[in-house]
Amino acid sequence: MEKGSTAPRAPLSRERVLRAAVDLADTGGIATLSMRSLAHELGVEAMSLYRYVRNKDDMVDGMVDHVFGEIGLPLGEADWKAAMRQRAISARQVLARHSWAIGLMESRSRPGPATLRHHDAVLGCLREAGFSIAMAAHAYSLLDSYIYGFALQQASLPFKTSEEASEVADSILRQFPADAYRHLAELTIQHVLQPGYDYADEFEFGLELILDGLDSVRDTA
Repeated sequence: MEKGSTAPRAPLSRERVLRAAVDLADTGGIATLSMRSLAHELGVEAMSLYRYVRNKDDMVDGMVDHVFGEIGLPLGEADWKAAMRQRAISARQVLARHSWAIGLMESRSRPGPATLRHHDAVLGCLREAGFSIAMAAHAYSLLDSYIYGFALQQASLPFKTSEEASEVADSILRQFPADAYRHLAELTIQHVLQPGYDYADEFEFGLELILDGLDSVRDTA
């Protein structure tokens, strides 16, 4: 290649457009995403995008489907609890990368193939484990409420790393007398400020309680 020449641009495709849209939303949030900003990111005219997405709603449908496609599916595991555990952990990790998607995952009226494949695999795992249709519905709703709720809470925290957590906690403690809020101070000093603290670790504790609870009632209805 001659000096000063540039590599040929990859051709547009629906997948490339959606991947770029996801990257933009990861950086600036879904509210900042527009056809114009996406076209600028891809180095094309906005009108050219309409060959691949009909409008912004269609683009968001595809973006959500892309996120669902990143979540590990519970396929073929003999232990339903292990399968649901891995699926829940994968979902939380994916939503931590794409926090803009938390409130959109169940909102689409035109779900894509990855979304439908995901839901079908989760329900199939529960049904094969002996859950009745009604109990599978209850289990799915409970698990997703916990996953999305935890992901939303984690995304709203004023820190991302254990170091930042320590800084925020220490800053709060310094504002008040040591005995003003003794239970919060105790939790902060003996838990949050301990080496290796990671708020995400709280997720698996609650998840185990839910899975154990579901195991105790799966044959009752």
